[in-house]
Amino acid sequence: MESLQQDFDELRQRLKQGRRFDVAGDDPVFYLVFHPQKILTVKQRMKQWRAKLELENWKVHTFSMAQAIHQLFQNDDLREVWLDVEAEAPLEFQEINTTLADVLTADDALKKMLDETLQGLAGQADAILFVTDLEALHPYLRVGTIEQQLQGRFTVPTVILYPGVRAGRTTLSFLGIYPEDGNYRSTHIGGF
Repeated sequence: MESLQQDFDELRQRLKQGRRFDVAGDDPVFYLVFHPQKILTVKQRMKQWRAKLELENWKVHTFSMAQAIHQLFQNDDLREVWLDVEAEAPLEFQEINTTLADVLTADDALKKMLDETLQGLAGQADAILFVTDLEALHPYLRVGTIEQQLQGRFTVPTVILYPGVRAGRTTLSFLGIYPEDGNYRSTHIGGF
């Protein structure tokens, strides 16, 4: 557990220094990578981390993927139809998951919610956004896809709490079960 605190301390140092020029991209996006077994520990530490950052004059904002996904599912016009179909064939997991993934990606709904949050923070020099609850994206999509679509739109330092496994400087495996992906353009901290 000590490495998790060390990784957070490194994140704080990087935030203090500002983002250095990196040929991979210039958006202020940081992945705090931790083993999926530490998901609950990270959730428990968020209050403490938030307090430390606020003592350093950051205004901490949070975007919960779980809450955003829940909102999209609850407010979809076809929700009642899904529930009826699911009641008739409750073990059709692949079909159910495909339908739910379509809701998140149709019209880039989830991406738009995150973008609206980012644009709402634009111009606030002391703001920082934590993107939490990424495990809620499984099995629908991965955050790297959303990050790529929002390239150039990150208006404040954004910390993505990433449950996964790191292999090398830029390669991550979401939840440690997805294939390794080296297409992330951000700074990665922790995860070894």
